[in-house]
Amino acid sequence: MSGGSFASAWADWSSVGLPSDPLTADETCDLAIVGGGILGLCSALDAARRGQSVRVLEAAGVGDRASGLNGGQVIPGFKFDPDWLLEHFGEVRGEALIRFGAATADCVFGLIDREQLDVPRERAGWIQAAHSEHAARAAEMRAGQWIARGVPAKVLGADEVARLTGARGYHGGWLDPRAGTIHPLAYTRELQRIAREAGARIAENARVVRLRRENGAWTLETDEGRTLRSKAVIVATNAYADGLVPGLAETLLPLHSFQIATAPLAQAVGEGILPQGQAASDSRRIVIYYRKSADGRLLFGGRGSMAEPTRVEAWAHLEHAAKRLYPSLGDVAIEKRWYGRVAMTFDHLPHVHEPERGLIVAAGCQGRGVGLMTALGPRLVDYLATRDPETIPFPIMPIRPIPFHAFRNLGIGAAIAWYRLVDMLER
Repeated sequence: MSGGSFASAWADWSSVGLPSDPLTADETCDLAIVGGGILGLCSALDAARRGQSVRVLEAAGVGDRASGLNGGQVIPGFKFDPDWLLEHFGEVRGEALIRFGAATADCVFGLIDREQLDVPRERAGWIQAAHSEHAARAAEMRAGQWIARGVPAKVLGADEVARLTGARGYHGGWLDPRAGTIHPLAYTRELQRIAREAGARIAENARVVRLRRENGAWTLETDEGRTLRSKAVIVATNAYADGLVPGLAETLLPLHSFQIATAPLAQAVGEGILPQGQAASDSRRIVIYYRKSADGRLLFGGRGSMAEPTRVEAWAHLEHAAKRLYPSLGDVAIEKRWYGRVAMTFDHLPHVHEPERGLIVAAGCQGRGVGLMTALGPRLVDYLATRDPETIPFPIMPIRPIPFHAFRNLGIGAAIAWYRLVDMLER
């Protein structure tokens, strides 16, 4: 995720990044990790604490992309409900996925508490607000499936959603108390710190351009011509997948996620918006998500154009949405605007690949990357160490490029325009 020339709301965090540990000539390690985001750093932390020598190669700076620039919502589960997972994956795999998904938020908040990380956070839950009567019925079914599994979720009527969000126009929804919010840049930088303290070596601005297997080991070459030999490799580039792993980028649909942040809200305005501290998303096909920050700003996010933004007008759709839901914002200034790249898969599920032995790839967060990637990193390390496929909840699948992927921007742009229209007309 790249903020371009537009600074994110997280950039004012007081902590500074740690110094890079550049790659020198002809290094070797037990595990090389391509990508220094949440997945890469959690994998590095786990492997280093197992006694492995670990090298992380990050093409930009730690926290400069999706892991440090996202909305900071920590939502457990997947896009699909428990019953759907059982139907499509069977009882054994389906139950494994349900258990894994249910615990992802616990992994984040548990890690923060256990390691005493300096990360502003609040675990007050997540509201999915229904934009139509049909969506309200779907929310009731979704909450019911989690309630049947012992989660103290709550079905919300229109009045309750209005009370908890302060927004107008919703038909109902549900509350998942397992969820919460974090400061994503603080979280990513703190993961970097404890991974380094565990012994992982992290090089920034070290883009890997070649990856090949030779004599039972992997050789990685950077754009500066430096090489690293490793017994195993985890590729954790997600939306920034390129040609390093053949076909991987063609399995993903890259999208731009745009975000805005208001100036800190006056008490009279702020106390009526998300008064109990929950995060919120709506049920539209083109999702709008929002929360308040620790310094009292309202943060709004959603899909933007496929073109790189150059003017503040590119964020106008979010400003309109914020003031539609919250007329009380009035002329409150929008002080922060930023954007970045996220990756979706065609089936809306995370994908795990092993193109060759000792090379593992994971991609496709579907809007739940903070919890998902925190929980998945140690599982990938465990799989590489044990070769036990049961350690990874997702089936390890071949890389299958999406047909006509070269035309993805045209297709995505048309789909977004169509879905916006449907969302607007639906009641």
